[in-house]
Amino acid sequence: MMWNHFFEAGGWGMYPTSLLGFLLVASGVLLVLRPERRFVPLVLSMGVVTLGSGLLSASVGIVNAFHYLRQVDAAKQLEVTAMGCAESLHNIVLALILIVITALLGSVAALRSARSVTPVGDAR
Repeated sequence: MMWNHFFEAGGWGMYPTSLLGFLLVASGVLLVLRPERRFVPLVLSMGVVTLGSGLLSASVGIVNAFHYLRQVDAAKQLEVTAMGCAESLHNIVLALILIVITALLGSVAALRSARSVTPVGDAR
């Protein structure tokens, strides 16, 4: 099953994607705790950087899979290429999981912010 060795299968690119994803989720938690506009650019930029890390890591993995393909017997080339590409995509999956978690946190922050705003014309 994919999840048994998910992190290991993704290779070295899982480390920067995890680190940047952790910072992304932490910025999402900050936004929930303090739903202020000034933190939104931080969350958005960390989301872009996390996705970029996942895409870069996956791209490098796919390039490496094709680069070393000539060292594989012709009968196994398709299988090895498919496995290399599949393992490389783990980086994108990790980045997207962390982005979705943070997007949910952003929704909670937006809800908290909307509930704390006093309606126009309400003199409390």
